[in-house]
Amino acid sequence: MSYPFERGDETLWDAGYHSGQLYFALARGAAEFLDVAPGLTPTPQGSCAVDGEVFQVFVQRLYELYTSSPNEVLRGLGHGLLVTSLVLLDRTGGRIAVRPQDAAALDEAKAALARTMAS
Repeated sequence: MSYPFERGDETLWDAGYHSGQLYFALARGAAEFLDVAPGLTPTPQGSCAVDGEVFQVFVQRLYELYTSSPNEVLRGLGHGLLVTSLVLLDRTGGRIAVRPQDAAALDEAKAALARTMAS
């Protein structure tokens, strides 16, 4: 069983059921913490609709939290959620502003994770 993340008729990530549900729950919690909408909506068909524009705002705010905090625990907790979100955002065609000093490490992390995220 899977939990696909879709934008219109396009599957962005055909997540496993548990990994998809966990990602959605983490994103929803982070969005609530950041006081923004996540841009992710569960559907009656058992998938998750991605609103690219709203999701982009969420990912930008998540990145800003990640890079502004000197707290290593907070950064560690946010890293996996951020990288997964960046892969999904790339698949929507969206982009966020990333500081030059972060770009190479995030691109490497995204590339490694994207290979495991079936679409």
